[in-house]
Amino acid sequence: MGFGGYSFSFSSSSSFSLPFKKTTIPSNRKASIQTFSVSYHNFVDFALDQTNFHTQLFPSPLQEKYNSMNSKDGKGVLSMMSFQASKIRLLRSLIIQTETMQVLDFAVFPKAEYDVPIFCANFFTSAKTNIVVLDLNPLHDIINQDDYKEKYFKSLIPLGLKYAEHFPWGGKLTSESIKFFSPIVIWTKFTSSPQKYDVLYSAFRDYYKVWLELIDAAVKETYEYQIFDNLEAQHRYLTWRAEKDPGQGVLKKLIGDTLAKDLLRSFLFNGVDELGSKKFDDYFPHYNGEEGTLNKKGGIIGKSFENRPWDARGEFLGR
Repeated sequence: MGFGGYSFSFSSSSSFSLPFKKTTIPSNRKASIQTFSVSYHNFVDFALDQTNFHTQLFPSPLQEKYNSMNSKDGKGVLSMMSFQASKIRLLRSLIIQTETMQVLDFAVFPKAEYDVPIFCANFFTSAKTNIVVLDLNPLHDIINQDDYKEKYFKSLIPLGLKYAEHFPWGGKLTSESIKFFSPIVIWTKFTSSPQKYDVLYSAFRDYYKVWLELIDAAVKETYEYQIFDNLEAQHRYLTWRAEKDPGQGVLKKLIGDTLAKDLLRSFLFNGVDELGSKKFDDYFPHYNGEEGTLNKKGGIIGKSFENRPWDARGEFLGR
């Protein structure tokens, strides 16, 4: 639960409006929190409708177990859905709604026969603050290898620039994290407002429609070595997310350590225990501590980026 040569077209204005309503949530006897309550269910509904225009979705086997649960205090609800399709290994969503926050974690993972980026939308909303990550997470290296960037992201740079004007860079990201993001990533923080939600909804729609165009155009890989390369790249991504995802603390607080770990590894980052045998320290050995322990806080290499590390042409500035 995180907070990442084709042609496409996108509109400069939104034809949809994101429904919202102003609500008052009691925080104590003397004060109340004023917030705009956004429905992230509308985001998921849009994605499912659009996907069904392009392919036939089938419920994932995960759906039977992971559909809905309440938080430990009974004041929060976790809603989950999961599907698969001919080119999609897993499309899954998690929406968390409590008295003080709402969370959307939506992702689509292609099958290993396709090297299409992973669609990723992670939104956190409280009364005053929003933390947003929206991206087409590259499956392969785009910092040191230009071919994958040219294939999937060169023509998408105008889309990223369009929304970069609305959503300034959200602050420091480590050089390790940046490897999992693309030049069009929206990583931002903003104060809650209906206007911002409208723009975010527009960005989500535009990014998802572009991703569907990419998966539609993708040709099934037949070379076993390339399929294995795609599979390992996706497993590496899942391994990183399952271990380092900053939303773990929220889940543990809501449903406890055991259920949170199960939800992370078996649902949100499904495949981390099935798609490969490598562990976190195999992919990221600099995190190894003494006597085989994992140093979760240490081992960070390289510099951090307080500003967007790509220029207007999509060239990486942090070499």
